[in-house]
Amino acid sequence: MWLFLAFLIVPLVEIALFIQVGGAIGLWPTLAVVVVTAIVGTWMVRNQGALALNKLRRSLNELDDPTEPLAHGAMILVSGALLLTPGFFTDAIGFALLIPPVRLAVLAYLRKRVRVERFNMGRGSHPSDTPRGPAADDVIEGQYTEVDTKKKPTHSPSEWTRH
Repeated sequence: MWLFLAFLIVPLVEIALFIQVGGAIGLWPTLAVVVVTAIVGTWMVRNQGALALNKLRRSLNELDDPTEPLAHGAMILVSGALLLTPGFFTDAIGFALLIPPVRLAVLAYLRKRVRVERFNMGRGSHPSDTPRGPAADDVIEGQYTEVDTKKKPTHSPSEWTRH
């Protein structure tokens, strides 16, 4: 129901804002503002997205909880979609999501509303993956096949490989 209301209300708000802004500053300046906000927004999303990706890589390399960098990356992605959507209301929300304190506030709100059952990273993420017995870390299970190193070629060398 909320999604239906959003798809109904957001376009109506955008149309009303276009009429108001267009009446105040004219058609061409209104269109110029929309194009400039899309260009500036794309540039900002690209820079912030690169920073978020670096933070995500760092958290994964250090085996830290990647929840926050992933959430920031997702909000930057949504911000980019909103900034590329023509309109003043969506641009305002998109630019707001590019501000780190706003993203932190949204993340804090979402943390209150979302409950995580379990988060494991690396080994032991599934109960059947847990090692059993005292020497489980010392044993590596695997299969092998012996390879005969004295194989002879079945054909003569090509003219291309002779020097």
